[in-house]
Amino acid sequence: MISVDVHQHLWTPSLVAALRSRREPPFLDGWTLFLDGEPPYEVPPADHDVARRTELAAADGLGRVLVSMSAPIGVEWLPSAEARPLLDAYHEGAAALPEPFGAWAAACVRDIDASATAKDLDQGFVGLQLPANALADATGYARCAPLLELLEGRDLPLFVHPGPAAAAPEGPGWWPAMVPYVQQMHAAWFAFRAFGRPRHPRLRVCFALLAGLAPLHGERFAARGDKDTAGADPNVFVETSSYGPTAVDAVVRALGVGAVVQGSDRPYGEPPHHPGFGLGGAAAYAFRIANPRRLLTGREST
Repeated sequence: MISVDVHQHLWTPSLVAALRSRREPPFLDGWTLFLDGEPPYEVPPADHDVARRTELAAADGLGRVLVSMSAPIGVEWLPSAEARPLLDAYHEGAAALPEPFGAWAAACVRDIDASATAKDLDQGFVGLQLPANALADATGYARCAPLLELLEGRDLPLFVHPGPAAAAPEGPGWWPAMVPYVQQMHAAWFAFRAFGRPRHPRLRVCFALLAGLAPLHGERFAARGDKDTAGADPNVFVETSSYGPTAVDAVVRALGVGAVVQGSDRPYGEPPHHPGFGLGGAAAYAFRIANPRRLLTGREST
């Protein structure tokens, strides 16, 4: 049985070189990351050392680690002529990572090109990650429909991850993670209910960071929303990064143990020391093994 972490980030040398070749955000100057609307960020090089990360995965007991584009840096929102070299560099590096790594593909959401994404998926990616702020309303689902139809046709899952935070006045470093990222995930969760699932009835989808705890609004949704869509969706999952036993327990009560998959967001977070989040061995097995298998393949663990 393979234990899976569905949410990590690892910048390969090809992606680092592509970011260093740019002179407008997003770009790297050495290991200093420059983004629109945010102060420069010093990236620890060890965070993206492939050998070190391989050792960490082994120490964590992980048989498979799925990495993805760091969507908050905004590559997917660049014009296609700017995004494509960065996307190519990401896919080239991610596809060449050693075991236990696998990866989610990435796509430009400003200029949709499903044929380009199909070629990227052909390299063996497990599915497609899209930024949550590209899937926040009906317009976003209409724009991204060719990409989601591609996933349905190939029986591959979607991973929804926070996108860039809107430029804001200077504030504490935790502000993006606690406000815009969570808001994006909350909106994306309900947008999928309203606009995504009706258009894509077979799509399997996983929302990062417990969907910003949007599932905990189920009682309000039942009172104010459409009672016919208030129940759990067996093909919708949430991953656990940056949350602990209190939040995971509440989400399990709202969605059931079968909806939660393990994700750490390493290098920005770490896998939990207690994989069951205090809910026992059966929950740990579900979060790390059975549920990731259903997310990725649509099949039950055997």
